Amino acid sequence: MVAIKMGAVPLSGTTCFMPTDAPKTKKSASQTSPEAMLARADALADDRYRAPALDKGLDILELLASQPQGLTRAEIVKEMDRSASEIYRMLERLVARQYVTRNQSGDRYALSLKLFALAHMHPPTSRLINQALPIMDEFTRKAEQSCHMGVYDRGNVLIAAQVNSPSGWSFSVQRGARAGLLDTASGHVLLAFSDAIGRERMLAEHTPVDGEVPIAEPTLMQSLQQLQKRGYLERASAQSYGVVDISYPILGPDRHAIATLTCPYIRRIDRHVGPDQATVRDLLAQAATHLSLV
Repeated sequence: MVAIKMGAVPLSGTTCFMPTDAPKTKKSASQTSPEAMLARADALADDRYRAPALDKGLDILELLASQPQGLTRAEIVKEMDRSASEIYRMLERLVARQYVTRNQSGDRYALSLKLFALAHMHPPTSRLINQALPIMDEFTRKAEQSCHMGVYDRGNVLIAAQVNSPSGWSFSVQRGARAGLLDTASGHVLLAFSDAIGRERMLAEHTPVDGEVPIAEPTLMQSLQQLQKRGYLERASAQSYGVVDISYPILGPDRHAIATLTCPYIRRIDRHVGPDQATVRDLLAQAATHLSLV
């Protein structure tokens, strides 16, 4: 683990007096260049808006975020290279404001769910959709195929965004539709790129949708393991003949899927020559990578 090194904090309340008759030094050209002036202005702005106590609290939160099992106060002091009294006061405030929890024995601190709750006061799906639509538009123009974005919702998959192919020939899934968790490409990708606890929760909350094809648990688990190794899913659709589902995860910072990007690929058999399946797969991978947070 890398210790968080904090810069020295200037003493507050210290005033420095300069003689009024001190000789003025001539500034060099490099000192008066626009770049140098901007650099000095940035440095002054950084000093002007420094909040050491706030920085200290944020450093503690970021440190605890990387430690699922929490840390003792002594471990936090060691990692942050701060005095025990500084850390104690800040930890007590974070506990009082419920950003940090202390275990029953009182010797270990961990993040609470308060930050999670605050982050979800504004729906993250809406922000993701706004970021995804321009990229999905670009994909459909290049691939001449439709695509849709799926997110987990109450035991199944919700189609949160969908863009048709501008070519006029495509297969699409309607935005707002609910798709099965166990028999769709989006559902399998969400399950495969989730942690064990999240996967168990999704499976426990799952209820079959209309027309859903049942799958045995050993078969499902084997499929998810293969999907994890491959990094994406490409297979014949379980819902429609002639459609090949290509699906990639949109990954969060923890490398777990926050959504899926799926193309229901159909191959034209007339004289029009469009992008082939391999090209479409590469374009979809680029789009999913662009949207991912890793």
